[in-house]
Amino acid sequence: MAKKQNESRVNRSVSAQPRFHQRAQEIQAYGTVNHALPLDLEEPVRVQITNDLNQLLADTMTLRDLYKKCHWQVAGPTFYQLHLLYDKHYDEQNELVDAIAERIQLLGGVSLAMAADVAETTQIERPPRGREEVPVQLSRLIDAHQIIIQQSRPLARRAAELGDDGTNDLVVSDVVRTNELQLWFLSEHLVDVPLVEAKERATVATAS
Repeated sequence: MAKKQNESRVNRSVSAQPRFHQRAQEIQAYGTVNHALPLDLEEPVRVQITNDLNQLLADTMTLRDLYKKCHWQVAGPTFYQLHLLYDKHYDEQNELVDAIAERIQLLGGVSLAMAADVAETTQIERPPRGREEVPVQLSRLIDAHQIIIQQSRPLARRAAELGDDGTNDLVVSDVVRTNELQLWFLSEHLVDVPLVEAKERATVATAS
C-alpha cells in the first residue's frame, strides 16, 4: 500500500502553473466549535462564549468603520483635532477587532469576517452615506460605545463564572477600558463652553 502511494506521488505531474478558481466545502460551519484544545473548557461553554464574542466582534468592527467614516468626512473648526482623534481611535478599535477574532478562533470557534455578515449582526445603527455635522458624528460614536460597554460587562462576568478567565481578561482589560477611555474623549467635545471669551458670572440681586 505504501509503495503504491509513493509511486502515485512520483507519477504526479509537477507544474509551476498556479491553480486558480478553486472552491470546496467549508472545513467548519459558523456557530460551531472544533478541535478540543486542552483549555479545560467544555464544548457548551466554548459555544456560548464564542457566540457572545462574535456579537461583540460585529459591534466592534462596526464602530471601527464608523470611526474611519467620521475621520474622512469630518468638517468644521475642529477638523484637525477630530481628524486625528478619530484615526487614533480607529487604530485602537482595529487592535480590539484582531484580539476578539483571535480569541474566538483560539476557543475553536469561527469568527465573523465579511462586511455583509457584520452588517446583519451588529446592534449599532447604520449611518447615512452622506456627511453629518460634528455633534451628530460624536453622538453616533458615543451611542456605539455605550452598546459595546453594556454588553461587555455581563459578558465578562459570564466568562468568569464559566471559568473562561482568558475571555474575562480580554473583555475587562482591553475592550471595556479602551471603550470607556474613548467615550470620555468624545464626550468632552460635546461640553458647551466658550472657546475664546469667558461668560461673565451672573450677579444675584439682593433684597434691600
